[in-house]
Amino acid sequence: MALRDVRLVAEPFDSAELVERAFSEVPDTGGVCTFTGMVRRSGGVEALELTHYEPLTLPGMHDLADAAITRFDLLGLLMVHRIGQMVPGDDIVCVSAAAMHRRDAIDAADFCMDHLKSAAWFWKREKRSDGWHWIEPRPSDHASLARWK
Repeated sequence: MALRDVRLVAEPFDSAELVERAFSEVPDTGGVCTFTGMVRRSGGVEALELTHYEPLTLPGMHDLADAAITRFDLLGLLMVHRIGQMVPGDDIVCVSAAAMHRRDAIDAADFCMDHLKSAAWFWKREKRSDGWHWIEPRPSDHASLARWK
């Protein structure tokens, strides 16, 4: 059975530390693919706020992790997502997949991020000098998600 660590957190986290702790004891790991999304330091972004629909968010993340573990030959999957207000440079999300072979790890991380970006239960807005602006998934985000169907 693959290691599965899925969290929704309001506090800052260190992706590298989480990944090291999660997979340091997983036998047979041949590769770990990690994606860390962070608040942009450009575009005049002063803050980012993520809200979510609590009854569905964490259960949906667990379902997504189960789907990734079933679809790809994983030894472990770590998925941590922030909520609340963040500042430029803060980590928003960390998805890390461990597998015997690189392709499964890479594809699993990509699969999870495409779903989190376009089909999850989060609402995102950025604060810039002229106020708050809601951020919607782009057409390219939806196209990335569609390739997994």
